[in-house]
Amino acid sequence: MRGRELRGELDAFLAETEQDLVAFRRDLHMYPELGFAEYRTTQRIAERLTAAGLAPSVLPRGTGIICDVGSGDGPTVALRADIDALALQDEKDVPYRSTVPGSCHACGHDVHTTILLGTSLFLAQQAAAGLLPGRVRLIFQPAEELPGGALEVMAQGGISGVDRIFGLHCDPRLDVGQVGLKPGPITSACDRLLVRVSGPGGHTARPHLTADLVFALAKILTELPAALSRRIDPRSSLSLVWGRVEAGSAANAIPDDGIAEGTVRCLDENAWHVAPDLIKSLLESVAGAYGVEAEMEYTRGVPPVVNDEMSVEMLAEAAQRALGAGSVAPTQQSLGGEDFAWYLESIPGAFARLGTRSPGGRTYDIHQGTFDVDESAIAMGVRLMAATALTALWESRPVTVTDPITTLA
Repeated sequence: MRGRELRGELDAFLAETEQDLVAFRRDLHMYPELGFAEYRTTQRIAERLTAAGLAPSVLPRGTGIICDVGSGDGPTVALRADIDALALQDEKDVPYRSTVPGSCHACGHDVHTTILLGTSLFLAQQAAAGLLPGRVRLIFQPAEELPGGALEVMAQGGISGVDRIFGLHCDPRLDVGQVGLKPGPITSACDRLLVRVSGPGGHTARPHLTADLVFALAKILTELPAALSRRIDPRSSLSLVWGRVEAGSAANAIPDDGIAEGTVRCLDENAWHVAPDLIKSLLESVAGAYGVEAEMEYTRGVPPVVNDEMSVEMLAEAAQRALGAGSVAPTQQSLGGEDFAWYLESIPGAFARLGTRSPGGRTYDIHQGTFDVDESAIAMGVRLMAATALTALWESRPVTVTDPITTLA
């Protein structure tokens, strides 16, 4: 299918469905569900896929869907969207504000889900018309924020037989119509660290007769991040940032325990592998110097998302075909974590950043209760993902004399 033909078919499809897709996104936004509890969301997706003649398969936990479009002949390309919300209060004053206290779609997963649904409906039409040169696997993944949903999908054979996989994420720093692409690492590893400190407490008038636990905890809070920056190649950007600290209940009493909790982020996979042992060694050294006991709970999160270069080229080609010249923008590796990384450790693929900012408008940061998008980004996302799937299928097919290679021009 030539670029102009594809754009024309997408124009016609979106003229009929764009407002319906916006309404679907707003419905998801009003009823957000946290990881592995996305039952209503899963049901709504399944209903729409079934109505389009597809056969969605719900994952065993009851949340998340895998659904194939097209025949098993030829290559198989997967498209993934995450469907879970965040445990944050929605602070927006909009008609579609979250109705669930303490939960909202502050990371754009409702947009990702809606884009994949729209792409699914378009590809189902293409398959019915005999225009799909292979199979597309749709992955509506639960629990990205926990993380762990990607591992659940993989355990159920979600990427078995898949040749290549693609995903996207809202980027409020890019205008609608732009796509941020980068070969190689595009996100970071992200782990959780919990430190428990204990020692003999006492009166603040006699710190020399106790282990001055609050002072020792403060040293751990400052010296661990500083020491890490001297023990790891700075190009790895190994970063320890604390998010929660608790110790004591009275101004004149030295407590006998305290905790600190934070995240460890890293751009480099090799540094990510050595981080737990290094942090444990540094922690024991600092704690020992101040006479307290320190225990560490290190919870592995996700490795960096590492984009395959050929897959990035397919995304770029699809963006130019479906969104127009100038739509591709370079982007930098971020310190955010994303469990799409697990897929890319098994099969090639790429992760894109989709512009959601109104040109000249406000930049809404993700993971904030005020986050929102310019909803015209939904149609842009459908164009991008549909064109990417078709591009990847055609370019993955074995070349034969009868293959319409010129249709990729």
